Amino acid sequence: MSFVNLEIERAGPVATVWLNRPARANALNRELMDDLTQAAESFHDDIDTRVIIIAGRGRHFSAGADLGSANPVANPGTAVESAPTPTAPTAPTPTRLRQRRNTNTGPRLIRALLDINQITIAAVHGAALGGGCCIATACDFRIGSVDAFCGYPEIDRGMNLQWRALPLCVRLVGPARAKRMIILGKHETAGTLLQWGFFDAVVARGELMSAAQEMANDYAAKAPLPAQMIKHSVNAVANALDPAIMHMDHDQWLLTSTSDDYREGVRAYFERRPGVFRGD
Repeated sequence: MSFVNLEIERAGPVATVWLNRPARANALNRELMDDLTQAAESFHDDIDTRVIIIAGRGRHFSAGADLGSANPVANPGTAVESAPTPTAPTAPTPTRLRQRRNTNTGPRLIRALLDINQITIAAVHGAALGGGCCIATACDFRIGSVDAFCGYPEIDRGMNLQWRALPLCVRLVGPARAKRMIILGKHETAGTLLQWGFFDAVVARGELMSAAQEMANDYAAKAPLPAQMIKHSVNAVANALDPAIMHMDHDQWLLTSTSDDYREGVRAYFERRPGVFRGD
C-alpha cells in the first residue's frame, strides 16, 4: 500500500510511520488524515509487525489542523504559520446532516489508532498541537525530544476539543492538568510533560528515533500474543466509558462552529492577534 502523505519503513518487527508533509509542518488536511487512518487499519492483518512508531518528517511532529488547506477538515488544532488567509467559500453551505458526517474524519482516525493491535509509540519533536497532540495521546507510549511542545489551541479558535480525545488527555495527566492544557490552550514544554506523565521519556533531539527504536525493540522482544491481549485489556478498562461520554463532542463542535466567538477566533489567528470573545 502506498500513500501520498505518509512513508512506512520496516526494520524486522518494527515499523515506522512517518507523517510526510514537512513543508506544512505535517499539518493535518483530509488527505493526510485518510492516509494515516488507512495505514493504521492496514496493520490489522500484519502479524509480522509487533511495534509501530509514529513520527514526523521535518521540523515538527504535527502542527495540527491545516486551516489554510484547499481541502480542510473539521478537526482540532491550529494551522501552520505560513497558511494563507482562506478565501470566501463559493460552494453552498452543507446541510447540518452533511456537516455532522464530515466531522467523523478525526474520530475515525483516533479510533483506528486506538484499535491497532501492535504496541504504538509516538516519537514527538517540535510541535504536537491540536490534532497532532490527539494522535500522540492515541498511542500507547510517547517519547519527546527536548525541543518538543504540545498543546490544544482549540479554545483560542472558539471551539471545543473533539475527536473523542479529551479522555485520553485526562487519563495521562489527571483532571486538573487536563483542564489547564485544554482550557488555557498553552504550549507545554517537554520537561513539564515528562513531569506530568504525558511523556514517558525525554531525550536529546538527535537521540529521539534511536530512543524510540530502543523502546520498540524491548516490546518487540516479548511474546506478541499476550502482549497484544494485555494492551487491549488495559485499554478496555481505561476506555470503558469513553463512547458513553464522548459521543456528542462533534455535536459540540457543530454548536461552537456557528458562534461569533468561533469566527472571531479563526479571524484572530490569521490576523495574528489575541481573540476577543464575548460568549456569543
